[in-house]
Amino acid sequence: MSGAKILVADDERAILKLMQIALKGHGYEVLEASTGEEALVVASTKRPDLAVIDWGLPDMEGIEVLRRLREWSHMPVIMLTVRDAEEDKIAALDAGADDYVVKPFGMGELLARIRVALRHAARVQDEPTIEAAGLTIHLAERRVELNGETVKLTPIEYDLLKALAQHAGKVVTQRQLLRQVWGDVDPDNAAHYLRVYIGHLRKKLEDDPSRPWRIVTEPGVGYRLAVEPPEGA
Repeated sequence: MSGAKILVADDERAILKLMQIALKGHGYEVLEASTGEEALVVASTKRPDLAVIDWGLPDMEGIEVLRRLREWSHMPVIMLTVRDAEEDKIAALDAGADDYVVKPFGMGELLARIRVALRHAARVQDEPTIEAAGLTIHLAERRVELNGETVKLTPIEYDLLKALAQHAGKVVTQRQLLRQVWGDVDPDNAAHYLRVYIGHLRKKLEDDPSRPWRIVTEPGVGYRLAVEPPEGA
């Protein structure tokens, strides 16, 4: 991932300068844009490997930049936002964002999110297995191993874990999970099923189900399957 091209779209010069220093210090090539239109031009001509886009650009909202990018590009996009409301996070994810970081943020957190997004994008999508957080999901066999030991899952538990694993490191909204696992259901009425089965998975997969780190809750938004243990775990 060293040498990956990162597009940073933000109209705050201080943030652009900070990110230039931090990203270059970690071996990334940085492309800058201060408006949405400029970001779209840079994305189409320079073909970055990942974009970090601020929600509040001067000429258009970052989410509109995201929507226009998604018309032709599948590159990972991380949204920067001061909006901490659940509906805004969900809107960004549903529009195609791979992740979001709320301002003010620590550079270490953003760098970690970038690494995860780049690793996920580098995977071959039709791989017969998915590996994350000590788990190996054998898609053809519908079989799951935890640290080399087979774990028995029900069909719904497996489908739920598969949906999370296919987006490992990324937030998957409750609505997305319900649609993928249960089909066309009313998300308000079916949300409790999701919580119950997440609880079942944690009992089978977590070292301590009361302090889960593999299947992480994003309050009010959805869930994220960790790619690797947190530091110190």
